[in-house]
Order: sequence, then C-alpha cells, then structure tokens
Amino acid sequence: MDLQLAGKRALITGSSAGIGYATAVELAREGATVYLNGRSAERVSAAIARLREQLPAADVRPAAGDLSDAAGVERLCAELPAVDILVNNLGIFDPVPFESIADAEWERFFAINVMSGVRLCRHYLPAMRAAGWGRVVFISSESGINPPTEMIHYGMTKAAQISISRGLAQHCAGTGITVNTILPGPTGSDGVVEFFGKWAADQGISFAEAEKRFFADARPSSLLKRLADPAEVAALVTYVCSPRASATTGAALRVDGGVISSMC
Repeated sequence: MDLQLAGKRALITGSSAGIGYATAVELAREGATVYLNGRSAERVSAAIARLREQLPAADVRPAAGDLSDAAGVERLCAELPAVDILVNNLGIFDPVPFESIADAEWERFFAINVMSGVRLCRHYLPAMRAAGWGRVVFISSESGINPPTEMIHYGMTKAAQISISRGLAQHCAGTGITVNTILPGPTGSDGVVEFFGKWAADQGISFAEAEKRFFADARPSSLLKRLADPAEVAALVTYVCSPRASATTGAALRVDGGVISSMC
C-alpha cells in the first residue's frame, strides 16, 4: 500500500532511538522528509548515519535540541518553522515508589512528557491549519489507562497526553488536521532493554527470565507475553500519519499487546 507520504515533512521528537527512531525509519521508507530530534547533535548525527545505512536514499535531517523547557522548543521551532507531521514521542520513565517521588520529579516528568508536545503543537498547528492538512500524533502508553503502581508520575503524564490529544482533535475539527494518540504496551526500546538487563543482573537471572517474570507479575493481562519491537509500534504510527488515515482522529489507538483488558 502506498501511504502517500512522499514529500511530507515530519518531525519526530526523541527519535535518536527506540519508538521514535523506528518511526523515523518507516516514515523515511515511505518517502517523507524526516527530522530527527535528540538532546545532542552527536546522538542525532549517529542516528542519521544509522538510518542512512538502512535506507541510503532517505531524506533525513537533524533537528537536535533539548525540548524539556520553553526555550529549547523555541529554538527548534525557529530552525524548523513548519512541518506537515508532528510525532510527540519524547518521554522519560523511572520506576520509583510513590513516597519517594519529589515535587521536582513530578514537575520534570510533566515538563518533558507533556509540555514539550503542548508547546510544539501550539507552534505548528496554525501552519497546518493554513495548509488545510496536518497530522499530530502523541506517543502515550497503556499506562495512561492502566496507571502503573511502580511509576505513578509517569502514568499521570501519559493520561494527560490522551486528554490533550482528544481535546486538540476537537479543536481541529473540519480542518484536515487529525490528532491521535498511540498507546504502546511494554516495548523493547533502548531504555526498557537497559532496565530489564539491569534488573536481570541484580536478580541473577537471564534477560528472557526477567521478561517472563515481568509479564507474569506486573502485566499479567498481556496477551502478547513479550516486549513489543519498536518497529511494531512504528507501523501503526506511520499509517496514522498518512493521508490514508484521514478518517481516524480523536482516537486512542492501542498497540499494547492486549494489556488493556477491554473490548474497545
């Protein structure tokens, strides 16, 4: 299927690794001009080099910058004034007991996971509206619906993304702009793999055993019973970014491996 993405300009935040990088690969494969974002120019350059090894003809460009505060977003928007597709993928997580989460951590998580996307949407939506076409995607999580006991502050930010996405979709009704949220389940991004590896080492067990125990104890409702590959999430994101998905807006779309125990 031709996803009709040739020539579209796409900015993916937090795209030097994980789901963001996998999405960059798929959008570039479909012919989009892709802007990769990460905090450092070095990480972005390395990601671009890796992507071009996979897809030598890819039109992929750097958009380095720390988006954790308003000043960083302003700098990026000045360098890249307009895009057709915005994928708000930037996010952090950290398993911490509730009593140990300080105010500053609640604020940091909200600033990075939520406000980065809010600020970028505020900048890019007017040009999309003027063009009569645009795609905005928030990479949330099943944790936005099933708050994780082990990182409540993370779940809060993911629930906020779902709400903001739906509200923006309503705000953009009839404009040719769609706004959707993607809800991945546990996914083998670099950070998650590193976390599982450390946990396995601390327990004196293999990575495979750690993964098995996690799904037995922490995510027993999973039907997949394994970490998703970032590319499996990216496939859905890429479709939602395309003109083919023109009737899909205001939705929270699950690629959660069945973790959410619901028929809809």
